[in-house]
Amino acid sequence: MFSKTIIALIVSLAATSGFAWFVASACQSTQQSSTMTPDSSGSNMGTLSAKVVNAYPKLTFSSPVDYTYANDGTNRVFVVEQEGRIRVFENDANTASAGVYLDIRNKVASGGEMGLLGLAFHPNFKQNGFFYVNYTKDNPRETVVSRFKAQSSGVLQVDPASEVVLFKFGQPYANHNGGKVLFGPDGYLYVSTGDGGSGGDPQNNGQNRSSWLGKILRVDVNSTEKGQYGIPADNPFKGNSSGYREEIFAYGLRNPWRISFDPQGRLWAGDVGQNKIEEIDIVTKGGNYGWRIKEANADYNAKDNNVNVADLIAPIWQYTHDNGDVSITGGVVYRGAANPALSGKYIYADYASGRVWALTPVGNKASTNQAIVSQAGSISAFGEDSKNELYLCDYGSGKILKLVGN
Repeated sequence: MFSKTIIALIVSLAATSGFAWFVASACQSTQQSSTMTPDSSGSNMGTLSAKVVNAYPKLTFSSPVDYTYANDGTNRVFVVEQEGRIRVFENDANTASAGVYLDIRNKVASGGEMGLLGLAFHPNFKQNGFFYVNYTKDNPRETVVSRFKAQSSGVLQVDPASEVVLFKFGQPYANHNGGKVLFGPDGYLYVSTGDGGSGGDPQNNGQNRSSWLGKILRVDVNSTEKGQYGIPADNPFKGNSSGYREEIFAYGLRNPWRISFDPQGRLWAGDVGQNKIEEIDIVTKGGNYGWRIKEANADYNAKDNNVNVADLIAPIWQYTHDNGDVSITGGVVYRGAANPALSGKYIYADYASGRVWALTPVGNKASTNQAIVSQAGSISAFGEDSKNELYLCDYGSGKILKLVGN
């Protein structure tokens, strides 16, 4: 979902056994999980269904990978284009143009699984104008998490020179970059990172707590403890003497391309699998999600890992590649008003097959998983507007789709 063309992306996916959506490997049918009874995704289409429509018929974007809003009292929404631009426009089906809010293509190395990958507005954006991005660069190849400043919340364009880098870290390969940034209900910034790439996590980054890679990071952007950010007091490794990164919130992940918070404050991650299984995790502080010891619930490679397997946290849901679902795109727990039958369900997709499902959680387990759309497109990301309605980025067509009742 990140290459210059869909074909190039599929080749990349095949070469690395999937990446976090466009970087991910997919999900669906023979779904098998230790926490719920498998069901046939296709057989449930009549019980619970929805459809997607083109939300903005007059607009097309270049490789869209994120959709969000600023919570600034306006009706504007923002689309992230992988090559390094953020577009802004009115959230209206009749909108005919989308301005360029930020253009940092000269900073960004894009293509394959690299590029401008995430956008998050500060909870006090209306007052301070701050927003945060996650992108990859070359020479050297790195992930950069940085802040930009809008001179006022309503400006149409932001100066690229306003960038302040929070942190950056090396990327040994071009794939498995993660890329999502978002603010949690605690006001801290969360960042998803992949295991560094290649295949099978050859550097064992997922289990290495001294590495930035294969993690969910959490930082306090309102602190200057470490320059442009601080470490929350309850981060699991704050103040440790073992050389572990204090920024780590959770670890043992392969490529959590998209993560999201639900109304209960739970953090959901769609973690792209290696060769056989895709997984969905509910991420908790200090949790170890098993990669590369485990691929979902299956044994993978325990070499050089002295870990008590009983301490690894199993996915809430997993599914195999048997039916052509090979690249999971993590989604959102629906809380809008247009589709009451989907309320409280985790809506996610498979980038390769285009299928969309609704997973029903009960506590931290799953009770049902139902297919709701049989072919939505090459879905790279989900997003919400200010009314909590759900949108899907179709990477292949460049369209932004909206989930509506069937």
